[in-house]
Amino acid sequence: MYQPTHFRVADGEKLHALMRAYPFATVVTGGQGGLAANHLPLELVDGKLHGHVACGNELSRLDGAEVLVIFRGPDGYVSPNWYPSKRETHREVPTWNYAVVHVHGRLRTVSDAAWLRQLLERLTARHEAGQPETWRVSDAPEDHIEKLLRAIVGLEISIDRIEGKFKLSQNHPDANRAGVVAGLGERAGRGDAALAELMSQEERDRS
Repeated sequence: MYQPTHFRVADGEKLHALMRAYPFATVVTGGQGGLAANHLPLELVDGKLHGHVACGNELSRLDGAEVLVIFRGPDGYVSPNWYPSKRETHREVPTWNYAVVHVHGRLRTVSDAAWLRQLLERLTARHEAGQPETWRVSDAPEDHIEKLLRAIVGLEISIDRIEGKFKLSQNHPDANRAGVVAGLGERAGRGDAALAELMSQEERDRS
């Protein structure tokens, strides 16, 4: 991944935080047929990524494969009209702000039913936490759960290397960064609030 110094993030806690906040990841593999990408939620557990796929998914047959996992945080278009410097010099152009984490690792497939059930219970508890009435795996009939467990394969991805790139206008002066945050707040489109908050957090971390 191209990483200008301004945008490179090496803080592991910050990278892990984005991975937890945006767990729906893209898993990229390479083989005789070329590159393939699969999309699934992953959970960070003790320095490894855990997830599951249907038995028919190609990932279920790639035990030991090298993988690239991409986590995408908030992103959004940045208008040059948001920069105070644009009104002074007119030497500003549009860009796109975003935050991504790339994980390089190796895949292990897991068929153990107890491991899979624990994974499903953790994932369900996490993602049901905000619901008015939470659903639990035990709410479904046991024979139905056992049937579903036989239809999936667990994935465990060891993390060999991790890269982060948070392109959040760090290469601009303070006034321009503040202008972008204000512009995102006024536009209030998809993901704009989350992107503005991430930029504001970056400012707090810098101070």
